[in-house]
Amino acid sequence: MIKEQGVEAMKVLIIGGVAAGTKTAAKLKRADRGLEVTILTKDQEISYAGCGLPYYVGGAIEDRADLVVNTPQQYEALTGVRVLVGREAVALEPKGKVVTAQNLQSGLNEQYPYDKLVIATGASSIIPPVEGVELEGVFTMRKPEDAIRARAYLQNRNVQRAVVVGGGFIGLEIAENLLAQGVAVTVVDFAGQVLPNIFDAEIAGYVKRHLEKKKIRVLTGTRVERLNGEEHVTSVTTSAGELPADLVVLSAGIRPNTEFLQDSGIEMVKGAIVTGKRLETNLPDVYAVGDCALVYNRITGEPQWSPMGSSANLEGRTLAQIIAGADKEYPGVLGTGVVKLPGLNGGRTGLTESQARAAGYEVISALAVTDDKAHYYPGSAFFITKLVADRQTHRLLGVQVLGPGAVDKMVDIAVMGLNMNARLEDFENADFAYAPPFSTAIHPFVQAVYVLLNKLNGDMTSMTPAEYAAGEAEGYRIIDVAPTSRIPGATFVNLTAVNGEIGGIGKDEKILIVCVRGKRAYFLQNRMRYYGYTHTVVLEGATTFNEIKQ
Repeated sequence: MIKEQGVEAMKVLIIGGVAAGTKTAAKLKRADRGLEVTILTKDQEISYAGCGLPYYVGGAIEDRADLVVNTPQQYEALTGVRVLVGREAVALEPKGKVVTAQNLQSGLNEQYPYDKLVIATGASSIIPPVEGVELEGVFTMRKPEDAIRARAYLQNRNVQRAVVVGGGFIGLEIAENLLAQGVAVTVVDFAGQVLPNIFDAEIAGYVKRHLEKKKIRVLTGTRVERLNGEEHVTSVTTSAGELPADLVVLSAGIRPNTEFLQDSGIEMVKGAIVTGKRLETNLPDVYAVGDCALVYNRITGEPQWSPMGSSANLEGRTLAQIIAGADKEYPGVLGTGVVKLPGLNGGRTGLTESQARAAGYEVISALAVTDDKAHYYPGSAFFITKLVADRQTHRLLGVQVLGPGAVDKMVDIAVMGLNMNARLEDFENADFAYAPPFSTAIHPFVQAVYVLLNKLNGDMTSMTPAEYAAGEAEGYRIIDVAPTSRIPGATFVNLTAVNGEIGGIGKDEKILIVCVRGKRAYFLQNRMRYYGYTHTVVLEGATTFNEIKQ
């Protein structure tokens, strides 16, 4: 766009200089070089890799400079955006279109007029209101200096034991990285499960069991009451008892940085700024993006707070186009996420089963255990995939995946399906890439879809792990159909020898068929149905996922 002679450039003021703010500003200058774009940021650094902080603590990222994507000077030269660091916004006057910011170096307040204002102030760590959080050795994990200080403390103080408060993505990632440094780690979360609102309870239960096998102690449903020590932390008092600790990481959640807007008249819910489809607020010419903004769920259309670096960048890019004149809307978030754990990765997108039920869908789900690549290829492992769909329309609603390998590729397939309102049948003959080092001949995602379709059309009758854990197998006879007997006390049946009635098993008995992953159980059910057995149920996830109880 060419600026007309004598026409003053439109002033776009952006508060916040991490993901959403810098993406909005850079795209704005590419869309219209003539715009006067200014970023105000409280920090001295911009565009830093907040999601990489746990890996700096653990040493996977060696150089602290790698945590900063661009310095303010580099960013200004690259984009043409003016960056003013050390400026903390303290007030917004929407009628006069002025932001007041304190210059943290001089202590003086400064006035910044705008034609368009973008609030991208992000969020800050929640500090639990307990005694001792100010002690040495207590850290949050939100900014580069947090990770830099924590790593230095870890290396200089001979840390042997650590407590991580919070079992979300960042909490579990920092736990993994502390474990990799030889530290004994305990994770404490007030919620009844790890990864709350991210995974369904049974998936989170598997994650907890896996972490405990890897020697990370996990205490859920546990309240932190006090941090103890004279100058530096020595222990944490919880509702489950006292935990020795040489280092504590507080990762109990985040809250939007919006306190300065309290008297501005802007609409907020629990501190998050309410936005519309064009990321606009209720104030004229004021927009919000990133971790401080409340956007929409792409599936339900309901408001959703989704503080993720990926969403922040997408929102910023879309908003820049809107401000520059494009006729478009932001379609909303799916809550997609992926986490690396010791020996296990987890990913999710869309709605969990509990979220889908709360949204009013008639939910059906299935959990499938499949190979992640050709079983004969070195390094092959497994995917545990839970699909959530609408029973009536067969529309895919969400997916949760666990496995040692590339769970992100499974999640990304689901993301594309959700973006296109795909039904399960749309995946049935999907021609995904195949070669033994990468996948199976029928893609693992498609195999999981087959399981759910078999369940929907009645070809398979099954029990979910959640139903099994809730006691719905009470009164069932367990049939072990693994290649060799694995379940103590169960009736072992050799699948390959079943060519008629099975001696000693009544045709009207309530039978739960269990194998290692689920496939052999389905095969046996198919045969038993043919031979007149009327009440057979396959346990989804089999012994790979479930703890079998006689």
